Amino acid sequence: MTHTESDTPAAAPPGHISPQPEAQRRILRVLFLSQILSGAGLAAGITVGGLLAEQMLGSTGLAGLPSALFTAGSALAAVLVGRISQARGRRPGLAAGYLAGAVGAAGVIAATVVDSPVLLFAALFVYGSGTATNLQARYAGADLAAPACRARAVSSVLVATTLGGVLGPNLAAPTGDLATALGIPALAGPFLLAGAAYALAALVLALRLRPDPLLLARQLDAAQAATAPSPTTPEETGKRRPGVVLGALVMILTQLVMVAIMTMTPVHMAAHGHGTAASGLVIGIHVGAMYLPSPLTGRLVDRYGRLPVAAASGLTLLAAGILAATAPAGSVALLALALALLGIGWNLGLVSGTAIITDSVPLATRAKTQGLVDVSIAIAGATGGLASGLVVAATGYAFLSLTGGILALAILPAIAATAAAKPR
Repeated sequence: MTHTESDTPAAAPPGHISPQPEAQRRILRVLFLSQILSGAGLAAGITVGGLLAEQMLGSTGLAGLPSALFTAGSALAAVLVGRISQARGRRPGLAAGYLAGAVGAAGVIAATVVDSPVLLFAALFVYGSGTATNLQARYAGADLAAPACRARAVSSVLVATTLGGVLGPNLAAPTGDLATALGIPALAGPFLLAGAAYALAALVLALRLRPDPLLLARQLDAAQAATAPSPTTPEETGKRRPGVVLGALVMILTQLVMVAIMTMTPVHMAAHGHGTAASGLVIGIHVGAMYLPSPLTGRLVDRYGRLPVAAASGLTLLAAGILAATAPAGSVALLALALALLGIGWNLGLVSGTAIITDSVPLATRAKTQGLVDVSIAIAGATGGLASGLVVAATGYAFLSLTGGILALAILPAIAATAAAKPR
């Protein structure tokens, strides 16, 4: 997907990167393919991770631990992928992250075979690398995009995850049958798919992501700096756009709320008699809603601004929490609708927050800063995943969902304060 990336160098405002359209198109195609694969990989842990822990430990209170572990693992991976990308480019950083995710998936399978909770938790930590890398890939799509269409470039990468993300959970039952045929516990089946998908994503990026978008963007930026040594654009001064703190806060809150409610939905459904096919359908709809609206979200962010869309994310997450809390446990349709709203709210926050961050950070430190921001996002996800099981065990799924929706409203005062502080 391309938009104004085809602008000629003369048409770009001073100090802005004038992307090379052919290079950008190739980069987006490669990222699109890798995201389809990685989408299938990340969905495995969402669908059966909590059920695996509950089965091994016999405790609903610890069912949120797998989500906490692979999101905590994604925090470490976000730092490492960011640092590798900063030093050597996006290609080696992203490929290494997906390869680590494949190793983690293999470890989960081994843990179920030997019935080792310790190995399971260690493997889930490593498996989290795939989640972090999947998110970091969105930044690669924006490296060469013109500032006026960065959100659309980010969205074109995110939407590719929909294909694999929707397919993955709905293969929970068939991959479970395959695992059983291979003498592996059925719940480990989706991790067979995850390991293969992450490994293929790593291979695609390692071989095909050329030119490296971040390295090429730096070259173009350096060439422009030589002719415009005193830039005064918002991107470089950081004074005319919302900053890193707001962008991080938007994504942290949306991640915390989304992971908490999402993690416990399959456990909630299983407790009321629904099988893995039903929970896989609900999670598949949720993952689709997380990524499928991305092209529309990107256009909204670029046309109407970062702040209105970020505010919409908080309101959408509130609606999702209320619906999840009030939906009858036997209604798969209403739970699916609640999880769809949860995914849309997350998408609105992620695309707008990513655009805010990318606007606010210069190329010289962009990858490193983006990695650190994603650490905060991963920690929020780990907190939401770990707390979700404890909250449900103590108070119930409805209380968790309603509390999450209310918490998302904290985005609104932060946006209001930022808007009020913007120079006239």
